[in-house]
Parts: sequence; C-alpha cells; structure tokens
Amino acid sequence: MGRVIAIANQKGGVGKTTTSINLSAALAERGKKVLVIDTDPQGNTTSGFGLDKNELENSIYELMIGECSIEDAIQKNVVEDLDGVDIIPSNVNLAAVEIELIDADQKEFILREAISKVKDNYDFIIIDCPPSLSMLTVNAMTTANTVLVPIQCEYYALEGLSQLVHTVNLVRDRLNPELEMEGVVFTMFDSRTNLSLQVVENVKEHIQENVYKTIIPRNIRLAEAPSYGLPINIYEPKSAGAEAYRLLADEVIERKFD
Repeated sequence: MGRVIAIANQKGGVGKTTTSINLSAALAERGKKVLVIDTDPQGNTTSGFGLDKNELENSIYELMIGECSIEDAIQKNVVEDLDGVDIIPSNVNLAAVEIELIDADQKEFILREAISKVKDNYDFIIIDCPPSLSMLTVNAMTTANTVLVPIQCEYYALEGLSQLVHTVNLVRDRLNPELEMEGVVFTMFDSRTNLSLQVVENVKEHIQENVYKTIIPRNIRLAEAPSYGLPINIYEPKSAGAEAYRLLADEVIERKFD
C-alpha cells in the first residue's frame, strides 16, 4: 500500500514544488512507483513535469467536483527516460473548488476517497500542497500518512512552522488520527553564508520534529530544470541538486512509521 506524503508549508517560495517534483523523480529512479498530486492552483508541479497546464482535459479540479474518475485524471509516465512517475495535474480552475464545494458533505475527505481506489498501485503518493492552510491543504492532510515540511534557510524560517505543526495536530485530532510529521527538510542552503548555518542550528534547537540529514543546496541547475519541464535527475543528473534529492529519497525510503 502506498505511503502518502503531503509536502506542505503555508509560506510560499520555500521549495515545496521543487521538492515534490525532484523527490518523486528520485524515488522513481530507485525503482519506486510514484503518483504525484498537484493541489496548487498555480499548477507549477504540473508544468515542472512538462505538461501544459492550460490544455488539460482532466485535472484535480474535475476529480474533486466529481466530473471525472481518478483513472481519467491520472496522466501516466510523465517523465521522459524515467518510468514510474504518474501525475494528477492542476491548473487555475482549482482556485474555484472551495466555493464549488462549500455545501458538500464530508468535503475534507474528497481526495482521500478518490485516492483510496488507486493507493495500492503505488509505493509513494506525493501531494504538493498550496502555500496556505486551505481546504485543499486539509484534504491533502486527511489523505496523507505523513507531512514533509520544506524550510528555506533564511531568517524567517521558523515563522509559520509552529502554525503548520498546530494544523497537523488539529487534523490528527479531528480528521485523520494516522497523520504524523514526516519531518523537516532544509532547502536553498548556501554554504557560503553564516546565515544558512545559523538557521539550520536554530531550527534544530526549536523543534522536536525529525530533521532530515540531507540538505538541499541553492543550485542554479535546480532552478533551471522546471523551465525545461524536467526533474533535476534527468535535466542535470550529476548536479549537486540531483545528488541531494537522491539522498533525500534514500532517507524517505528508509524511514519507518508505525
């Protein structure tokens, strides 16, 4: 049965989408079957895999409002030269879903219900959450086994983290008792600055959550890859960014949950 990981942080620009794309591709490179779910109306994970988000026949939006089946929403093997990555794409239409579902029963569980039909087909299901604690994020957390939090190595890194942990705890108490914190992964680390080192130490001191050993560097190739619609391990397989996401994938595979 697939392990479902929600990649969440209500701060934007911390590397959620970069991590969703490249962790998924690195897991596939390790022989895992992965489903990526883009729940962000910006659709950056969708375009980061080379799909035209404006030309989608079916997306997460149609799935959530009941206009298509999950089988119709999944696009298979979306990475050239790499088997094993399927995606449920997203686009700007998803911005309307909260209004559309305002009166829906059990609206916090729509995604979980849909995913239950295909969960056994995958080793990992990676959900890229929007940069807000919205109904879409709650849907991701009711579906997930764990929440992985990317944190940018910058001055305000801890800001908002306690709010996110509080949300995870609320969802666990009220909607999904199985939910756990997968842990924290540091992104955009610049070894040339003292600030990056200080942020890592500061966060480690202040949180009780698991912190992944792998730290994702600030890397030009990593920033370029989405514009080519490719994950870093295909775009520039020998880059520092590709190596970092392979190490993170190994750590994720090795982590055991009850």
